[in-house]
Amino acid sequence: MTRDLKPSEKILAASFVGMGLLHFVRPAAFDQIVPPATPMTPRQATQLSGVTEIAGGIGLLLPTTRPAARWGLLALLLAVYPANIYMAQRPEKFGVPSWVTWARLPLQPLLMWAVYRAGR
Repeated sequence: MTRDLKPSEKILAASFVGMGLLHFVRPAAFDQIVPPATPMTPRQATQLSGVTEIAGGIGLLLPTTRPAARWGLLALLLAVYPANIYMAQRPEKFGVPSWVTWARLPLQPLLMWAVYRAGR
């Protein structure tokens, strides 16, 4: 039996769609945080993660696609975690205070937990 999404889960889905769209509106901001060892160009990584975020966010809204969206978004969040670490190690390169980059690292597992719950 499927359940309706809670308002917070709808906000989560909309956030993924919005962030995914930003990957295409402002790709340079995302390109610059792609770690050098990534096996594709920064632009390819930005576009792939943007498409995945949009598809995952929309997928969370539909009961039939919700489980697949959950696993796709969890895989994405795990895959982009090295970019967050890369950014935390070089905050001056990105013009962000060091504390901000380090503070967001523990938020990723919380986001993964929210995605897991929303995708049930």
